Amino acid sequence: MATPSFAAGAYASIQGMGAGGLMRKPSTLTTASDAGPDFSSLVGKALEATADVGRKSDSQTANVVSGRSDIVDVVTAVAESEAAIETLVAVRDRVIAAYEEIMRMPV
Repeated sequence: MATPSFAAGAYASIQGMGAGGLMRKPSTLTTASDAGPDFSSLVGKALEATADVGRKSDSQTANVVSGRSDIVDVVTAVAESEAAIETLVAVRDRVIAAYEEIMRMPV
């Protein structure tokens, strides 16, 4: 089970992933079809959704401290946040594995 300090560290890491221009779309890359969203926008939306879940968890924690909410709501929000972060990390790991597999292909 994750400790509060681990969860806080994971949340801070997720918040920092979107900063620094990591989600910037390369200007030299063009697609043949603009019908659907590109991969970078999908990843950006996933990062933003994960950050939103973390913010919800933070607000629920603040509500419990001020006496406006129940502890069950906080536990639920933290569990949702943890699941979102684990999902995002799993997707990141799969993307990295796919990239490594592509790099191993003979030319």
